Amino acid sequence: MKNVSGYIDVAFCLIVLPMMVMIFPVERWFHNFQWYVITVGLWLYALYFVNRMLTVPLLFRSARCRWEGIVLILLSLIVTYLLSQISLYTPKPNVHDEGIVRIFPSIQQYQQAVWSLFMIVEAFSFAVGLLTQANLQKSRRRAVEAERDKAEIELYKAQIKPHFMFNTLNSLYGLFLTHDDKALESLEKYISMMRYVHNTSRRDFMPLSDEADYIQQYVALQSLRLNGMTTVTMNIDIENATLQIPPMLLVTFVENCFKHGISPVEESNISIMLVEKKGKLYFATDNRIFPVKRIGEHMGIENCRKRLELLYPGAHTMDIESDGVYYHVKLEIDL
Repeated sequence: MKNVSGYIDVAFCLIVLPMMVMIFPVERWFHNFQWYVITVGLWLYALYFVNRMLTVPLLFRSARCRWEGIVLILLSLIVTYLLSQISLYTPKPNVHDEGIVRIFPSIQQYQQAVWSLFMIVEAFSFAVGLLTQANLQKSRRRAVEAERDKAEIELYKAQIKPHFMFNTLNSLYGLFLTHDDKALESLEKYISMMRYVHNTSRRDFMPLSDEADYIQQYVALQSLRLNGMTTVTMNIDIENATLQIPPMLLVTFVENCFKHGISPVEESNISIMLVEKKGKLYFATDNRIFPVKRIGEHMGIENCRKRLELLYPGAHTMDIESDGVYYHVKLEIDL
């Protein structure tokens, strides 16, 4: 909008105002009263830019600033009045005017020109100024909303890390408690994953391939503590590995599968699909439901839902279905 306002200023100064001036016999006035025509012309240009850049912005600020803007408007009226009251000549009676009734017989043509051009400049400058201020306020609202959304996203990112760490450490604790041979291997994988979490802490997006590798590591870590009762199937197919995605977004749904979808005594199956084709991400998980009550049970899914709404408004769909026995998640994102 800043560039557009500049173009309007140039058009007004070089085209609109000169055309309005040419309606009046300015050439005759300039020949006889050069100093007056130049003074009025400079005043009209100054009035336009004072209104555009000072008077109108003041009217959009605090009450005190609005009063300052009103004072500037009154001053512009006073200056224009003083210019129009300068007596350039005493008109001679014209015999051809006999019988013609003039509405304002005491107002000369040059005075009418001053007030007419003043009204044109005043109206045009206020119209452009109001349009500029309206767009500035809209831009500021958008900037405030963007900052608010960014802060909210950062909050969700900060929440998901301790949430993930709590659940993973809980799994490691179980392995060490039972003196499982896979405990040390699980700890090594956990350290590797924490390195990834640390590296992504200051980044808003990561390559999709890196996030997919992280999910595979997470599945491998969780699979170490599974017995033969749980089967895990995973399908990952990515066409463009350089596409960006928010870190720690999809793994929440995978984590949910292992948190609620395994049992030491009943058979279960966990299915994970991650496919990217032509810039669109298709992600789905399926698992059985074994009731487990843990701290922050629903925080992870709600966290991801809100992050998706903030990051991909209108560019994603997420369907979650549960019949009490199976839990299905389907997510599509236009990357």
